[in-house]
Amino acid sequence: MPSTHLCPNCQSDLTYENDGLMMCSQCFHEWDPATVTAASEEPNLRVLDSNGNELHTGDSVIVIKDLPVKGMPRPVKAGTKVKNIRLTDGDHNIDCKIEGFGAMGLKSEFVRKA
Repeated sequence: MPSTHLCPNCQSDLTYENDGLMMCSQCFHEWDPATVTAASEEPNLRVLDSNGNELHTGDSVIVIKDLPVKGMPRPVKAGTKVKNIRLTDGDHNIDCKIEGFGAMGLKSEFVRKA
């Protein structure tokens, strides 16, 4: 049975129910879904791109400059389109998957809304 609850700790959607509590398979956090409100499940973030446009979870963005990636022989090139982003707290406030690079975090100041 697929879960519709996001983990309040890591925002992963890989959660499951266990004895009335929800468990996260990524960070092993467990919580009572009755105590978590809908507002706290979805991060209430205001993230702006390089042009000042507000970004939302699920948006597509375009990288505006070449970004070196630690451990990779080549950078993420300017003009690369990234689909279905997820907003997070922290220094790198965009989680995404880039084809050829995998999952990574981006800073919103290096992207623009597509």
